[in-house]
Amino acid sequence: MELYLAQPRGFCAGVVRAIEIVELALEVYKPPIYVYHEIVHNAHVVADLKKQGAVFVESLADVPAGSVVIFSAHGVSGAIVAQAEQRQLDVIDATCPLVTKVHLQGKRYSAQGYAVIIVGHIEHEEVIGTMGSIAGEVHVVSTPEEVAELTVSDPGKVAYVTQTTLSLDDTRDIIAALKTRFPDIIGPGLNDICYATQNRQNAVRDMAREVDLVLVVGAQNSSNSNRLKDVAEQSGVKAYLIQDAGEIRNEWLTSVSRIGITAGASAPEALVQGVVDRLRDSGVVAVHMMNGVTESTVFRLPRELLEAGMIATSGRPSIE
Repeated sequence: MELYLAQPRGFCAGVVRAIEIVELALEVYKPPIYVYHEIVHNAHVVADLKKQGAVFVESLADVPAGSVVIFSAHGVSGAIVAQAEQRQLDVIDATCPLVTKVHLQGKRYSAQGYAVIIVGHIEHEEVIGTMGSIAGEVHVVSTPEEVAELTVSDPGKVAYVTQTTLSLDDTRDIIAALKTRFPDIIGPGLNDICYATQNRQNAVRDMAREVDLVLVVGAQNSSNSNRLKDVAEQSGVKAYLIQDAGEIRNEWLTSVSRIGITAGASAPEALVQGVVDRLRDSGVVAVHMMNGVTESTVFRLPRELLEAGMIATSGRPSIE
C-alpha cells in the first residue's frame, strides 16, 4: 500500500490561536483557568489542556465569581457575554476572528432591519453563538428543502451569513435556493467559508483522484472534519472519520492499494503521524506528500493577554 498526505491538513490559524490563548493564560494567571465549552473540537487537545490545569465547563454557573474564563474558538452569544459580566468574570475571548466577522455581519444586517438567515447547522456551537449575537429576526437553514419551507416577516428585506466550516458545495446550493426564494436577498456569497476550510476541502478533492480510500483524522463533533469526509465521498471515494489510529479497522484496508490521509482543522499533526505509523505496520511501503496551498495566516493573540504575559515574564520574546 501507498499513502498520500493531503496538503494542507490539520491545525488552522484560528485553532492555533485558541490553544495558545489557553496555554498562555495558564502560564500568566496560573491554574485553574476555566474554558467555556471545548476550546476546539478535539478530545486529544482538550485532554492535554486539562493536564495543564484548564477546567472545561458547559455553564458559566460552574465558574467561581471573579475567575478567568476563556470563550472557545466557536464564539458565544450576547447572553453569555452578559452573564460573564454579571458574574464579574475576567473574560479572554478566543473566538476565531473569522467567526467574529460573521457575528459582526449578522449584527449589521439586523441593525439595518433585515431578517438574517444563517446557513449552517442549528446545533453547532458556532451557529448558536451567531444566533445569540443577533438581536432581531434570525433563522437557520441547512438544506435547500428548509429554504423552501422558510417564512420571514418581510421577503423583500432578507440577508444571510454562513457558518464558517461548511462544505462549499452544500453552501453553494443553499445560497442558490435562497436567491431563488428571495430575489432581493443580500449576503457575502461564499466568502464566509473560512480559507482553511476551503483549502482542506480542495486538497481532499485533489487527493481523491489518486486514492482508493480516504481517512479523515478528526473528532466526530467537528463540523469541518465531517465535511472533509463528505467531500471525499462526493468525489467517489470511500471515506472514514477517525479520532486516531486506534479506530482504524483492518477490513477497511482489504483490496486497497492507495490511501489518502487528511485531518480536520482542530486535529494535531501528531495524530496524523500516529495513523501513518499504524498503516506502515499494515504494509504501507511509501508515503507521498501531495502538492497544495502553503498557509501563512497568523492571528494575533488578544492584546490584554499579551500585555499581561509580557508583564509576568519580563517581555520574553516568545510572547511577543
